[in-house]
Amino acid sequence: MELLTVNGILFLLRWVHFLAGVIWIGHLYYFNFVQGEFFKEIDPAVKNVATQKLVPRALWWFRWGAMFTFISGVLLITGTLHTGVPLASSWGVLILIGGLLGTLMWANVWFVIWPNQKVVIASANQVLSGGQPIPSAAGLGARALVCSRTNVMFSIPMLFFMGAARHLLVNKDYSQANFGLLSLLLGIVLLLLEINALKGKVGPMATIRGVITGGFVLTLVMWVIIKVVA
Repeated sequence: MELLTVNGILFLLRWVHFLAGVIWIGHLYYFNFVQGEFFKEIDPAVKNVATQKLVPRALWWFRWGAMFTFISGVLLITGTLHTGVPLASSWGVLILIGGLLGTLMWANVWFVIWPNQKVVIASANQVLSGGQPIPSAAGLGARALVCSRTNVMFSIPMLFFMGAARHLLVNKDYSQANFGLLSLLLGIVLLLLEINALKGKVGPMATIRGVITGGFVLTLVMWVIIKVVA
């Protein structure tokens, strides 16, 4: 019967959030750390077969893992705030930062990575059927890569702040002014990175070491902003 209480329902949402998140982020790391490096080493014919047979299956789990993580996260944050936890508390600030990063990542999956990868898959299918590749496939695949690498970078501070909300006791009650300034500064940082994901180049994120380093640097920058504004 405990699961039928408000706290029980919030626990179930958190459980679903964890399960879906493991599926989502696990596939994100698989694409960037395993499949991407493998695709660099195989010939085009094998790559086209893998794109036709393997990639669609992995992308199904990837995008729906992202969707269920996003939906359960929104419901979880909304439900917790409904219990009376203040938004300007340390929990509210840290969980909203993690939620903002997760939302950007979800949007990149559903509105950039998945639509672009559909064209890449269709192009591989045409080639395997004896046709010509779709001319725009290479460019769209490159854009999906930039967004995917950006998501890897975002995932590192996202997991940090999600965990910090419950397990790193900041015990800071943010004033309205501090909350607004904090939102502005963090918003600028993330907006610039998201613009690069949509319009820019992969840059230092071209390598696994580069994207992981970028994620830790971003975490540090965001944490410094929080501490300075506080």
